[in-house]
Amino acid sequence: MFDFSHPFFRPLWLRVAVTLVCFGWGAVETRVGSPGWAVVFLGLGAICGYKLLLTYQPPEGGE
Repeated sequence: MFDFSHPFFRPLWLRVAVTLVCFGWGAVETRVGSPGWAVVFLGLGAICGYKLLLTYQPPEGGE
């Protein structure tokens, strides 16, 4: 779904923003009573948090 090594994800603020948007949308889906979509977006937020914040390796080479 995402190419986590893409240069787009190089700035830290952008990686944090993508992760927070996924978790935020999961919270919205929980609030409106859509547990299926909430699980999808909360899971996506967890994957993004892991790949973009905990194990992120900047791509080698030029921009």
